[in-house]
Amino acid sequence: MSDKFTIGRRGLLGGAAGAAGAAALGLAGAANAQKPLVVGFIYVGPRDDYGYNQAHAEAAAVLKKMPGVKVVEEEKVPETVAVEKSMESMINMDGATLLFPTSFGYFDPHMLKMAVKYPKIQFRHCGGLWTQGKHPMNTGSYFGYIDEAQYLSGIVAGATSKSGKLGFVAAKPIPQVLRNINAFTLGAQSVNPKVTTQVIFTGDWSLPVKEAEATNSMIAQGVDVVTCHVDSPKVVIETAERAGIFSSGYHCNQAKLAPKGYLTGAEWNWERIYVDMVNAMKAGQAPGNFVRGGLKDGYVRTSAYGPAAAPAGKEKADAAKLAILNGSLAIFKGPLKDNKGNTVIPAGTSYVATEPKLESMNYLVEGVVGATS
Repeated sequence: MSDKFTIGRRGLLGGAAGAAGAAALGLAGAANAQKPLVVGFIYVGPRDDYGYNQAHAEAAAVLKKMPGVKVVEEEKVPETVAVEKSMESMINMDGATLLFPTSFGYFDPHMLKMAVKYPKIQFRHCGGLWTQGKHPMNTGSYFGYIDEAQYLSGIVAGATSKSGKLGFVAAKPIPQVLRNINAFTLGAQSVNPKVTTQVIFTGDWSLPVKEAEATNSMIAQGVDVVTCHVDSPKVVIETAERAGIFSSGYHCNQAKLAPKGYLTGAEWNWERIYVDMVNAMKAGQAPGNFVRGGLKDGYVRTSAYGPAAAPAGKEKADAAKLAILNGSLAIFKGPLKDNKGNTVIPAGTSYVATEPKLESMNYLVEGVVGATS
């Protein structure tokens, strides 16, 4: 079962005996060498999407090679009550004691509801905001400061662009997405202050037709570098390549989709987080409740530079990466205005990646063409 998806999982809730057995497992069961630790992954889309889901699935594949670990997965689970049924099935039918419902909309209310129902099962969510005292202690969130990699991608984009017009196809104006748009733009502006980034929000994580329309619309307006924050960058990257413009990837490496125009990309390295959490469970401990890390922690990285990346951009991105790693470069620092002219970070103030205010970002920086609502 570790290499196959369970068919009809959402319709199989199991019996009371299965639930009792799973509850009895808990952390003690995870530490029992006689029984494998069963880890469940749930994806909102296909695991071979060249994007968000694939990045998680690639890390899950690493766990499958660990001794004493069994991985169960289900793909294409919507952000509805369906994910609750998937979680219950993994607990009752497969004996999972550590669950990773990976999509943003799984957290509230679905994962939180299951966590209350199954207090001895550990639930960890990608990107959700976990607050001690507010959310159950058997839940938590993990995420990476991928805006650091987006900033570096922006440097390469800004140095390579001939028109000074960049494009960003985004799903929803939530803080994590806005943080990426802004970091990408600030990186580009660090090498070309006149750069603009046009943003089009499609409204959901996977809308291929709208993603293609948005990309083509930007190209028609003179954008010559495009990137995105959607579940699967495949459509955006391929559309850009067909049009003969440059592209920058997201989630995982899309270089083979755009052999001519791919510049670089911001990638996740979920393996580091998942291995740490599984090892904690195997040692009889609960994984961390609020896990964050960036380039320095190895949680995020950049794609190898493509042949079209401007040499000056690569050189400046490499220098910026070193500055981020040694702590001498803060991406978000004042004076910084939003694209409505309001000061959002005053002069003399700079925010490190761990600053909580960045996790509630609700603005687009100056130079971004678009609106959050």
